[in-house]
Amino acid sequence: MAKREKKERNKGSAGNNRKSGEDFLLLNSKKEGVIETESGLQYLVVEEVAGVKPGMLDTIKIHQRALLLDGKILADTYRENKTEEVKVDELIEGLQEGLQMMGVGSRYKFWVAADLAWGKKGTGNKIPPNAVLSFDIRLVEIC
Repeated sequence: MAKREKKERNKGSAGNNRKSGEDFLLLNSKKEGVIETESGLQYLVVEEVAGVKPGMLDTIKIHQRALLLDGKILADTYRENKTEEVKVDELIEGLQEGLQMMGVGSRYKFWVAADLAWGKKGTGNKIPPNAVLSFDIRLVEIC
């Protein structure tokens, strides 16, 4: 019985995450400068540089700060002062879309809905189910 109660609590938190995430995205979309793509990805251009834009198969260097909506930091290369090298096609769907809009040197903030991130499952302890994620990304280089 304890297992069933735990499972029901988890469903509740996933439902709460979905609802709070939807509410956040609705309010965020109305903020000045926030743009929403057809897929539902929201972004704000912090600094635009008309540099070369990466493609899906490119490896790039980025600075990023990734957060949950409650402010919990998932990653912060700015604080570590060390860029991260990643392949665009290995990132979550929302970042794949967003990074391809950025010129090298640009800095954007992204808000990624759960269905463009880790969805209903989350990633275990780090990212809960149905979590909306916030990213502050600077595209440093296309490798």
